[in-house]
Amino acid sequence: MSLQVFWSLLFNHPAQIVNGLALFFAVAGAWLLVATRFREQRAVAGLLVGSQLELSDEASLLSESTRRLNRFFYVFAGITLLTALLLSWFSTGL
Repeated sequence: MSLQVFWSLLFNHPAQIVNGLALFFAVAGAWLLVATRFREQRAVAGLLVGSQLELSDEASLLSESTRRLNRFFYVFAGITLLTALLLSWFSTGL
């Protein structure tokens, strides 16, 4: 396809292009949330295997840097999902 075809798609169907971008952000944010939670559960499970601690002590098992990294990924995924929502709302007005 030539560049002219891509430009004509953009100018003829701007709402679909913006909505597709919103879908991309939503999938990326959701994947990041799931992957972070899965990584967090694996880390806690790995620490619980060799110890006698219970699951109620889950928050105290992880180091501060790991908790900070997980918090960053949760916040980044939330911002990505919020961006997807705002883009989707914006695309309805186009």
